[in-house]
Amino acid sequence: MTIITDSIFGQYSAQTPPGNRILLLENSRTYTAMLHEAIEQRTDLKVSVAHTLAEANALLEQHSDWFMALTGLVVADASRSEILHTFSRRNLPAIIVSGVYDEDLRQHLLQKEVIDYVLKNAPDSLDYLIWLVKRLERNRHISALVVDDSLSARSYIAALLRGQGYRVAHVENGDEAIAAVEGDPNIRLAIIDQEMPNMDGVELTRRLRQLRTRDRMAIIGFSGRTNATFAPRFLKSGANDYVRKPFSREEFFCRVSQNIEQLELIGSLQDLAARDYLTDLPNRRSFIERTEALMQGDADQPVTIAMIDVDHFKRINDQFGHASGDRALRMMAEVLQNHTRSGDISGRLGGEEFGMALIGLSPAQAHQHLDGLRQAVEALHMEADGKPLQFTVSIGACCRSAEHPDLHKLLSEADRHLYLAKAGGRNQLQGI
Repeated sequence: MTIITDSIFGQYSAQTPPGNRILLLENSRTYTAMLHEAIEQRTDLKVSVAHTLAEANALLEQHSDWFMALTGLVVADASRSEILHTFSRRNLPAIIVSGVYDEDLRQHLLQKEVIDYVLKNAPDSLDYLIWLVKRLERNRHISALVVDDSLSARSYIAALLRGQGYRVAHVENGDEAIAAVEGDPNIRLAIIDQEMPNMDGVELTRRLRQLRTRDRMAIIGFSGRTNATFAPRFLKSGANDYVRKPFSREEFFCRVSQNIEQLELIGSLQDLAARDYLTDLPNRRSFIERTEALMQGDADQPVTIAMIDVDHFKRINDQFGHASGDRALRMMAEVLQNHTRSGDISGRLGGEEFGMALIGLSPAQAHQHLDGLRQAVEALHMEADGKPLQFTVSIGACCRSAEHPDLHKLLSEADRHLYLAKAGGRNQLQGI
């Protein structure tokens, strides 16, 4: 199988630089200050400002963590071509920000090495620029796959995607595409040509959709043939979109961005549905679903289920107020996260009650780990209205066994031990 991850055909010979610094080259100091402030307030990226090409070159030599450039085309010490050459020879992606609309210039630039041409005086141009910068930054964490039996065609599309910051691989047939998706869970985008030998694009789309659902990967089909059936066939087979060749760079960028943003929106909604709003821990449903899936995966692996309850939590709310109670729960959640090892699962089950699934520990090891959690909570210190506030937790736990083989029985037994811990004086661990 031949998976090509770099291409000599692209405008940029390597992936987008991994840095987090933007170079802003612009002769208008007012606009520069406004854009500088907006980027740093609304992103985690750093901005370096230059008003001449000499200043820009000095900054480029001074720092190595460059992500991209936002540049005007008019500065006192350089021509338009010199400005563009400065960025292209460093493989630094650039967005042109211009005060004058010139359609011929715009078309010329968009066929070359720039990402976009933005009119800075247009309504909402600042918001669009911020969206574009954030979109390109997020793209660096997304893997894409291009499938086409033509090396030149798939290399061109791969170069367009790399120019937008994506990590890109490209293959020549459906079998290689299936193997690539099966081997790389990070592929979130597939661009598939229809006309390929042995397995056409529609059939490949159908088979890829069986491997990865719509909430995990976007598929865009394309073809150069004028066949009105291709678009509905692709969409009915599971594709998110269809593009007819030849297409412009702008259309391609908009289609890809729209589909990736829909994928991210689905992910955000799923995350909101699975997480507790206050502590950011998995909620009860998510905790149970993930723990059940983990237990079914390896029936012989030791599993300990713990139920953890904040002692006298109503008293905290009554004496210090609900805001302080929320702070206590967040502090408790932070301790819980710190004691959740890789492979373990923890969550907020409701109110002041938390759950934990410990994987691969013997009963003695699980007891030691959970008692360490109890001691860490006991050592917490916080203030509420200038008064010291400390709290403790009671823990009930149970290890998987022939008597307690499934999650339902483990939770019931852990809950019974939690009741015994509270009845026995609180701030203690019962069970295991």
